[in-house]
Amino acid sequence: MSRWIDATFVRGGTSKGLFFSESALPSLSPDGDTAEWDTIFCQAMGSPDPFGRQLDGMGGGISSLSKIVVVAASARDGVDLDYTFGQVSVTEAAVDYSGNCGNLSSGVVPFALSAGLISAADGWHVFRLFNTNTQKLVDVGLGVVDGQADVTGDLVLPGVSGTGAPLELIYPDPAGSRTAGLLPTGKAAESITAGGAMFEVSLVDATLPVVIVPGAAIGLKGTESPEEIDANKHAMGMIAELRRNAAVRMGLCESPEEAPDVVPKVAVVTAPQPTRLLDGTTLAAEEADLLVRMISMGQTHKAVPGTGAMCLAAAAQIPDTIINRIIRRSRPGSDTGDEDKNVGPEVRLATPSGVVTAGAVFDADTVTAASLFRTARVLMRGQVAVTD
Repeated sequence: MSRWIDATFVRGGTSKGLFFSESALPSLSPDGDTAEWDTIFCQAMGSPDPFGRQLDGMGGGISSLSKIVVVAASARDGVDLDYTFGQVSVTEAAVDYSGNCGNLSSGVVPFALSAGLISAADGWHVFRLFNTNTQKLVDVGLGVVDGQADVTGDLVLPGVSGTGAPLELIYPDPAGSRTAGLLPTGKAAESITAGGAMFEVSLVDATLPVVIVPGAAIGLKGTESPEEIDANKHAMGMIAELRRNAAVRMGLCESPEEAPDVVPKVAVVTAPQPTRLLDGTTLAAEEADLLVRMISMGQTHKAVPGTGAMCLAAAAQIPDTIINRIIRRSRPGSDTGDEDKNVGPEVRLATPSGVVTAGAVFDADTVTAASLFRTARVLMRGQVAVTD
């Protein structure tokens, strides 16, 4: 027999997922065991699917389309909503709660307004959210029209067709989302092994733990399409091993085999150069500060995770990180060796879908805030079927 559970399909940024009110789901056990939730979420998304398409569920066969968010009105002082993010594996019956999702964070308030978890008068509002995955606060600014999130505007989001109303995500204390701090090992750059080779990487945790590696180190130019990188078994093998070893170094697990699926993500970065985008147009080198290919859940992202973009913006502000070096060398006059050039609070990231601009504020040896503009839209309200 099928059991029907209220759910809403929401696009947030360059991701889509199923959103649930916590009250529509079984209560978690006192020890926080999510097994019952996991069964529901996997069935709803159509996982596991050895064919990689999730045809028997709402998922889309790639990590950015296989996501869950659970939302509740918050009892915390000064907080409007609590939310939990779950990354549902496509090929396995597994849900990973080890990190937050910046893209779907932008869908939390639109969903909550639609579901009646909160209400607001028309106009611009800033809502405070608490993310249970990272135990961090997130501020969301958006317009409200007729009691619902405004969706009409001129903001173009790379990777999303059309335009939408701007929605601002602000992470007021992004450092150390899952690790000991902004630089989990205390170093801006360090050496790590993978595939029998030694790599220089930057391990940074601002809104999300990320391993940053130069493209040349793993034989990539940085202009490759996501499909080309995914088909490069040698590069993907090195990236996978590098990620697992970095997870241990960052304190996320005891051994490489125990590395979480969601974090850390891997950012392959190179200096700006002309690159062909997924829509067939060519992006000029001067239109970006950095070329980025982000690896998430074993696949190359077609744009960039929102939290990943903010982490890279934070890394750009930290002296001597790999990103900081690339941007300084790439800017006019950089051949003078002037290490005092200011990178600036905003960084333009060239992704396979276009340029994403993220910001971060670096002060007193830490990142005090990170921000990103997204668009979001509630796509469908209804029920999903699961079997007991």
